[in-house]
Amino acid sequence: MVSTPTIDVAIADDQPLVRSGLRMIVEGEADLRIVGEAADGAEAAALVEAAEPDVLLLDVQMPGVDGLAAMERIAGCGAATRVLMLTTFDLDEYVYRAMRAGASGFLLKDMPGEDIVTAIRQAARGADALLAPAVTRRLLDRFACAPSRPVIAGLDRLTARELEVLGLIGRGRSNAEIARELFIGETTVKTHVARILMKLGLRDRVQAAIVAHEAGLG
Repeated sequence: MVSTPTIDVAIADDQPLVRSGLRMIVEGEADLRIVGEAADGAEAAALVEAAEPDVLLLDVQMPGVDGLAAMERIAGCGAATRVLMLTTFDLDEYVYRAMRAGASGFLLKDMPGEDIVTAIRQAARGADALLAPAVTRRLLDRFACAPSRPVIAGLDRLTARELEVLGLIGRGRSNAEIARELFIGETTVKTHVARILMKLGLRDRVQAAIVAHEAGLG
C-alpha cells in the first residue's frame, strides 16, 4: 500500500484564536502537519526560510510587516513554499497584489474546514492545481473588468496554440478540460503549459490565469 506524502503547513496570523482554529483543522488530517506558526509578516518570512513548509497560510492584515510585504519577501528569496492568503473579505485588492507576486490563491477565514483542507492540498500539488477555492475565480473576474489592458511582456513569444491554452487557463480549465476542448492529448497540454510558464517567467497556473485576464484572453 502506497502511503500519501505528508504536506508540511505553516500558519501566519496575528490572532491566536485564528491560528488555533486553523491548527485544529490541519491537525485533523492524516496527510497534513503543522511545522510552525507566526504572528506577523516578518516572522512568517523567517519561518518559511527556516522550516521550508510546503504551504503557508498567510494573513493579509497584520501589524508591523503585513501579509503583502511578507509575500513579496518570500517571493524574493525564491522559496518553493506555496502561499495561500487569508482574508476576511473576498475582494481584497491586497490579495490580488499578493497573487500577482506569487501567491497560489486565497482563503476566506470563515470558509468551511474541508474547503481550507482542499485548498491546501491543491496548492501543494503545484502548477497542475486548479484555481480553487472558488473565491479566487471571483477575484480574477473582478480585475478582468478593468477598462485598460497592460502590455504583457512575452506574449508575442507564444504560439497561437499556446495563446489558446493560456486563455483556457484564465477560464479556470484543468489540463483534462483543455485537452477535450482543443482535441489534443493531456500530455501535450502539459507541455504547452510548461512552455507558457517558461516563456512568460511565471511560477504557476494562478499567475498564468492572472496574465490571461490582464491580457483579455481569459
